[in-house]
Parts: sequence; structure tokens; C-alpha cells
Amino acid sequence: MWLFRRKGPSGFSSSSTAEEVTNGIDGTGLTAIVTGASSGIGSETARVLALRGVHVVMGIRNLEAGRNVRETIIKENPSAKIDAMELDLSSMASVRKFASNYQSAGLPLNILINNAGVMAAPFGLSKDNIELQFATNHLGHFLLTDLLLDSMKKTAIKSKKEGRIVNVSSEAHRYTYPEGIRFDGINDESRYKKMLAYGQSKLCNVLHANELTRCFKEEGVNITANSLHPGIIATNLFRHFSFGNGIANTVGKLVFKNVQQGAATTCYVALHPQVKGVSGEYFLNSNLNKASQHGQDVDLAKKLWDFTTNLLK
Repeated sequence: MWLFRRKGPSGFSSSSTAEEVTNGIDGTGLTAIVTGASSGIGSETARVLALRGVHVVMGIRNLEAGRNVRETIIKENPSAKIDAMELDLSSMASVRKFASNYQSAGLPLNILINNAGVMAAPFGLSKDNIELQFATNHLGHFLLTDLLLDSMKKTAIKSKKEGRIVNVSSEAHRYTYPEGIRFDGINDESRYKKMLAYGQSKLCNVLHANELTRCFKEEGVNITANSLHPGIIATNLFRHFSFGNGIANTVGKLVFKNVQQGAATTCYVALHPQVKGVSGEYFLNSNLNKASQHGQDVDLAKKLWDFTTNLLK
């Protein structure tokens, strides 16, 4: 049972499900990429988008798990258009390979949902020698978005439909290092705090969407970019907490959202007509919300963009 059910201006609340917020919406003719779609809210997002007629491409690290999700979705919905492609967001080589394969397939791209992530992982470095949470949650999605932007722009022009980029962030973006982003110590193990590093990576998701919005407005591109908090959901994100399973099985049923509710805001921002033309915003419980002070910092967003671009060179 979810404790807070009051509906916001959108007509939806924290207890609304992904199916409810997309009820009556026809996504036929749209193509979406959902990263991290082999479990949790990612797989539910893929399922519901496919249910609404969207052709969904799941970007997943574990192909076998992805195939299982695909089979389950098709069993429930035989007309579903859903594919799985290998994608490891912590590896820039994998991101580049995914983008290249996607473009080679000649597929359009209307919606990009940057959903995959790791939470509060012990200090570790990616294959590219970047702190793992920053690499997976921000860097990989930044590069993926950049590599697929031309496809999104062409699709928006050809289809005359608005493209949408959705960054799944977290309320944890409010709880980061004092300076917001520790540009001078991304890889500094001696100063590493796993929850603050997670918050830092989620702040990056917010700032990334905001800076994309500024660029799109300058270029006059018909694409929006927004970020969101899906809610606290008892998923495998909690695997790095010794108390995670205990919480999920006790107070979790009272406080946490279930997966159907957890995927709602993502599906709302990706598909709902109410969000048309809305960009550079932060959503919570399928309603507009305000990001943190750091999350609204235009200069910090630009600094992060430049820092990330240089890191990827």
C-alpha cells in the first residue's frame, strides 16, 4: 500500500501506474530505446511502451536476461514490437558499438530513455578508468545521447513529431558533495562516499537534460529533454546495502512504490500529451517538480557538459 495518493495537476499521483498514466495513448509509429530494460522499472517501462504500440529497443548488458524479458512481453502481448541489443553503459566502447549497430539497422528514434544505473556501489573503476557510478549513470548516457542525436533530429524532421529524451535521475541528486560535482576528484578513492557519489551522478542526469534543452532551443530542434525521480522502488539497486532486502520486505510495502508505480513517471514523460513542448524540467510522481539548487544551476550544467566532453575525447 502506498501512503501518499493525492493527485497533482496532471491528474496522477505517486500511486498511479505506468499503464494508468498512458491509458488511451497510441504510440504506434514511435520507436524508443530504453536502457537497463532487463529488470525493474526498465523492463516495466519497455512493457508498457510496447503495450501502447511503441517499437521498443532494449539496451541491456545481459542479453540472456533481455531475451527473457522480451519473451515474457510478447507472450502477454503478441503484437508487441520489441528487440534487445547489448549495451554496457560503463564501457564507452560498448556504447559506441551499440550506437553504431543501431544506426546501421536504419531505425528511427523518437524517444530515448536513459534509465540504466548503479546505486551506492563500493569504489571501483570502469573499463575506461572512471569511477563506476559516474561512468555508468552519467558518462555512458551522455555519450549514448550524443551519438544518437543525429538520428533523433532526422526522425523529428521526417515524422514531424517531437522527440523526447528522458533521464531517469533521483531525489538523491539533492544529496551530493557540497560543491555539487567534484570535478577535481571523480576518481579520488580517499574522498569517495558511495551515497554522495550516487547523488553526484544523479545530479549529472538533471544537469545533462537541462543543458540539452538549452542547446535544442538554440538550434530550434524539435526535441525535448527532461529528468525525473521514479520514486523509491524495491529493486536490485539496493543490492549494495546489507539492509536492503530487510527493508524491502518490511517497511518497503508501506513506503516503497511497486515496479508498476515506479515506471509511471518515466512513461508519463515519454508519452503523455501533457508533456508536449515541456523541456528542461524535473518530474516527480508524474507531475512537475523543482530540482535542487545545484540542479537548476545553469553555469554548473555548462561546466559539466564541457568536463564530460573533454573526458570522452
